[in-house]
Formats: sequence, C-alpha cells, structure tokens
Amino acid sequence: MKRAFLLLTVFFFCTGLAAARAKNVILFLGDAGGIPTLHAASVLKYDDPQKLFIHQMPHIALVDTSAADDWVTDSAAGMTAIVTGQKTNNGVLSQSASAVRGKKDGEVLKTILEYAEEHGLSTGVLSNMTITDATPAACYAHSNDRSLAGQIFSQVFTPRFGDGVDLIIGAGRKTIMEATQKLGLKIETALPEKGYAFYDSLQAITGKERRVVALFGTHDFDIYEAVSRALQILSRNRKGYFLMVEWDMHTDNLQRGLKQAIEMDDTIRKVSQTVGKDTLLLYAADHSFDIRLRDGMRGKPLRMEAEKKIVEGKEKVIEPDIRVNDGHTGEQILAAAQGPGAERLQGIIHNTDLFHVMMAAYGWKK
Repeated sequence: MKRAFLLLTVFFFCTGLAAARAKNVILFLGDAGGIPTLHAASVLKYDDPQKLFIHQMPHIALVDTSAADDWVTDSAAGMTAIVTGQKTNNGVLSQSASAVRGKKDGEVLKTILEYAEEHGLSTGVLSNMTITDATPAACYAHSNDRSLAGQIFSQVFTPRFGDGVDLIIGAGRKTIMEATQKLGLKIETALPEKGYAFYDSLQAITGKERRVVALFGTHDFDIYEAVSRALQILSRNRKGYFLMVEWDMHTDNLQRGLKQAIEMDDTIRKVSQTVGKDTLLLYAADHSFDIRLRDGMRGKPLRMEAEKKIVEGKEKVIEPDIRVNDGHTGEQILAAAQGPGAERLQGIIHNTDLFHVMMAAYGWKK
C-alpha cells in the first residue's frame, strides 16, 4: 500500500513538472532577424557561426513565415500570425484574411496581449521602430491598413479587453502626435486622463509608474535599459505579464542591422539571467531578409564594403564578404525558447504555432 502511494505521489509530482505553466511571457521579435542575419551577426561578433545566446537556447524550431496571400510576408501579416494564431494578408493588422488592405475589414482577431489583459496580467510593447509600425501595432490594434498611424494609436484608448496595454515604449513621437491630432485627439492630454504617465525620453521613466507611454524622437536608445525599466513596472503585477520587445534587424543598412541583432541577443542573454523560472523567453523573427555570408576567413574581420586593390598593376574590386539585396525573403526563420512551455517549440512549424506555444505556456485555451 505504501509503495502504491509513493508511486502515485511521484507520478503526480512529475506530471506537475511536465505541466508547469508560465506566469510571464517575453516575446523577443527580431524584425527581419532570420537565420542568415543571425549567422552573420555571430560571425561578426564572435568569429564563430554559433555563438549567439539565441543559438544556445535549449529549444528551437524552424518556422514558416508565409502570409495568407503571399509566400513572402510583410511585418503586418507576419506578426499577426504570431500574436493571433491566424494568417492574414500583407498589410493587415490582426484582422482575418477576409480583409482587403485599405478597402475592407476582416474579422477582428484576438491577440495574445488581449488574452493577457482579459486574464488580468500587465502588458507591454517595446520597439525601436515607430510604435504604430506593423510589429508592435499588431499586438494592441486591429486595422485593414498598417499605414494608418493615427487610427492605430487611437485604439490604445478603446481596449477590447481589460484596461488595455499598460506600457508602450518606442520611437515615432512626431509621427504619432501629428497623425492623432488630425483625428482630433491630443494624446498629450488624453494619455494622462487615462492614467498613463507620458514621457519623451527613456530616462524619464522611474519604474514606479503603473502605466507608461514613452514616445521618443529617435530610434537609437539602449534596448536593455528599456527592457529593464519595462520589467520593473510590469513585474509588480502578481498575476504576471506579457511583454513584446521588437528590435529592428533589417540589413539594408548592413552594419546597423547586424549591430542591432547583436544588441538583441545580448539583451536576451542578460534578461535570462534576471527573470525567474516562471518566465518563458521566446525569440522569433517575423520574416527573413535577403542577406548571405558569401566569403571571409576565420580570424579576420568581415569585409562589410567593397574594397579597391591594386593587383599586378591593375585596380581590382574586392567584393564584400556579405551580400545584401534589399528585400524580405520567404525562407524559414529560427525560433528559440527557454522556460515553462519552451519544450513545445520543436520541428518545422508555422508562424501561427508560436501563438499556441505562448497560449499553452500560460495554460490558456483559445
């Protein structure tokens, strides 16, 4: 009898471990941060192709990024799939594939941020892009056209679940203020009325605020400092939080794109050392980018630009080690995760599956 009881106790204990749920989820989104970009960033930083922290995360998967209407997605459709579990058409934010960009609305799709609000969690979006751009906007807004900055940001004031997104940190201050003013909305007065502290710099955030909107006039700020301030605010909620962190990795500006890929990776590593075991960390890209490491030697710095050399008395152009064509591409991206629920990330999956990984980590059903 005692042996049977002991076996049952072990069984239920092990089952509990297998079913461990996340209190918090942090979705790190590398915009255009596909496998070729991660590969080049690792070689540039470490002279090794597999030294990023993302490469070392214990659970990985290859992820299809196609849109409902196109093999090559834009950020709107790509992020919609990740945060709602449904594919949509390029240019559309968190509406179904029945939407026609700029002409017709589709069904409104409930986002992971809205599920978090419904469950009483704190929520946030952070980006070094304009905060009404496709990736952050898909978390908190619904639109048949990603370009409608004023209409998108105005949805902060009319949340569908809970009290809406609690924290917004990012770029695009002038763009957003001008776009909302055209709609008759003065956010500098409307935000405080809704309980938000409204700032124009990262340094103004004290971490003691309950709700914050910080819009900057620059895309250049410290990602780890921003994430740290965000977590200081969001983690005060005993029920937990959801935070989406986007960092631009487009390599049309090669050096900037790879630098920001390295910054994102460093931040994920640092955050992994500070958050508790109840937090799921998930890295993904909304799409890949047309970049290839085509040359270079171990132990030598990567040649980022073409060089002219005199060879046997003749001028010869030496091509860069990295080739870049300015455009999105449709190959699979790498997703990587650690923490409760990370084990669900495996194999070759769809971008819509990332939504279900996060939902299951929380223990929620759609």
